[in-house]
Amino acid sequence: MAEGRGSVIPVWLYPRPIQPSKPHEPASQSCAAHPASSPDKKPMVRETYKALSVVLLMLMACGPIARAQTSTVPAPRQRSAAPATSAAIDTNEAMFATMCALYASGYESNVSADNWSSFRTQTRKQLLAQKGPAVDAIREFYKEHQFRDPASMLSRYVWFALVAGPAPKFQPVLRRDQLPPEVLDLEGFSDLLANYFTEQKIHTLWRQVQPLYDKEIERLHDPVSNVLFVASTYLREVVDPTKPRTFTIIVEPLVGRITNVRSFGDRYSIVLSGSDEIPLDVVRHAYLHFLLDQVPMMYPHVIAVKRPLFELASKAPALPEGLRGDFPAWFAECTVRAVEIKLEKMSPGEREAKLQNADVDGLVLVRPVFQGLAGYEQSEPTFTQYFPDLVRAIDLKTEQARVAAIHFEPPQASTEAKELTKEDLAKRRARAVTTIPGEEDLIAALTQGEKEIAAKDPRGAEAAFQSVLVKYPNQPRAWWGLGLVALMDHDADRAKQIFGRLTTGEHAAKNDPMVLAWSHVYLARIYEDDGQLDQARNEYQAAIDVQGAPAQAQQAAQKGLGDLALRKGSERP
Repeated sequence: MAEGRGSVIPVWLYPRPIQPSKPHEPASQSCAAHPASSPDKKPMVRETYKALSVVLLMLMACGPIARAQTSTVPAPRQRSAAPATSAAIDTNEAMFATMCALYASGYESNVSADNWSSFRTQTRKQLLAQKGPAVDAIREFYKEHQFRDPASMLSRYVWFALVAGPAPKFQPVLRRDQLPPEVLDLEGFSDLLANYFTEQKIHTLWRQVQPLYDKEIERLHDPVSNVLFVASTYLREVVDPTKPRTFTIIVEPLVGRITNVRSFGDRYSIVLSGSDEIPLDVVRHAYLHFLLDQVPMMYPHVIAVKRPLFELASKAPALPEGLRGDFPAWFAECTVRAVEIKLEKMSPGEREAKLQNADVDGLVLVRPVFQGLAGYEQSEPTFTQYFPDLVRAIDLKTEQARVAAIHFEPPQASTEAKELTKEDLAKRRARAVTTIPGEEDLIAALTQGEKEIAAKDPRGAEAAFQSVLVKYPNQPRAWWGLGLVALMDHDADRAKQIFGRLTTGEHAAKNDPMVLAWSHVYLARIYEDDGQLDQARNEYQAAIDVQGAPAQAQQAAQKGLGDLALRKGSERP
């Protein structure tokens, strides 16, 4: 893997310890890939990392999906061992209880032999016959919260179940200010569901249906595992199971033949009915979002240059409303669609039709990203690392002329039935980066500074970042770049001053998670070298706590905490 290639997170910059390099020693020789690595061990560290990546990918091939176990559910049949990952196929008692409450209240959608399985039909009949004060309360709540669109109503209850805590209380696992708006519409439902769950002994019914659910999980396991493995392998991404980002496939036949896809923060979920046809294309699309949604937000100043294309595309009537005002989400959707076309087996004619459909729907970036994937396939870095190079290779003027000539299609009329069966991918972002200047020349200066950092030219990088600060004296990305320059110059005092500015006080990079998290990491390493271990520990923890921080920064912080723990143990008498 090319060192520092196209990455705005040059972890290799920080030498351990900081000290002036010898006159005859090139600066690059004193840089280490990991904090505890010495210069002469660097090649060994890199080779060890490559070997570890290969082993992880091999493990993923053996079983990339694990099923979570709970003490309230009978153990499923023995499966081949699989390593822990952030992807899982599972059942969800909160989802089951919520659907039982809906059916008991009279919920129905497209009830017919063609759309309802025998299990779903029998369960609905049993639940409609329930009696008791808690059932009456649930039914009254249901009547008071009716929605004209059955899909919209079901969506709210699915959202509720996904963020609900364990039985029997079902209290949300998120703070109120973190809850999706759909869940806020159902305020008070948790307590009613808890009473209903206890009164009607829903847990007993839940245990009774487990054999059926286990059978569906077994059927889904192999084909879904293959889809996830192919996507991860193509993008060369190894999902870290210790991270909060999770991708869960929930099997719930009571939801019906509807594929519900939800993403909120770091939680990505799909609810499958267990019907005969497995919607592998939807699973792949959702998993690619799980892998790629955060990538454009990691490089906001890189994608900002292509914003004029988004301004043109936003005029497309068929562009989904959720993407029309969200540039990073639009960029991620186009990237996902481009990778999908690469992974799908289709003729050249079918591929061109897909690209044309994307163009007329306003997803005009799919075509140039798809074309850029040819260069990615010939490279070594992961897709996340290669992404800046791919974006920069897109010729803005050429694409502007092409997009200006596109005749956008009008939106297709959608019937209620289509709304019930189509994928519903709701995007939520905890934080949006608002620290990137809008001027094209300043964006170009930040990009140039990044390139100079990657090329290990501190003076060139310093000039580029200083040019931004002339107009915006408090621009966090430019200050962060100067902090990296200080590291390259082995100027610990200057680096501490800059990263301290970016982590505390009125100029802290609170609206830029990438800058804030990495500033904490670099500051922690400086404190560690100074022997101020408590301060280092606090900075590492602060990096981990940054909401929306890049996974690489959090991994570096966790490694730093681990190294501190080992160091403390070795220093004990």
